[in-house]
Amino acid sequence: MPADLTARALPILMLIASNVFMTFAWYGHLRFKAVPLALVIGISWLIALPEYLIAVPANRWGSAVYSAAQLKAMQEVITLSVFVGFSILYLGQKITTNHLIGFALIAAGAWFVFKAPA
Repeated sequence: MPADLTARALPILMLIASNVFMTFAWYGHLRFKAVPLALVIGISWLIALPEYLIAVPANRWGSAVYSAAQLKAMQEVITLSVFVGFSILYLGQKITTNHLIGFALIAAGAWFVFKAPA
């Protein structure tokens, strides 16, 4: 993979990976509502640690080719994409048309962040 492509793709791949961890940390416990909240919080923190170990370098290295605003916009789109799959596959919940419209509007906002200033 050419260096420029690696510099652009690696942060995206790392943000995807970190989002999988964070989505499980934030929402994975919803399948286990009988588990005490204190235990859920502790387990969530353990799941979130690898997320930070991936996300922080992703943002640091990504800042060499993306602005902070672009990294944040990218993060939001990635978060929603991971969440949709997680919600359907892990939680067994349906994504409605209204959800998709709302998520599309957020993605449209991210698109504007990547557009060159007028």
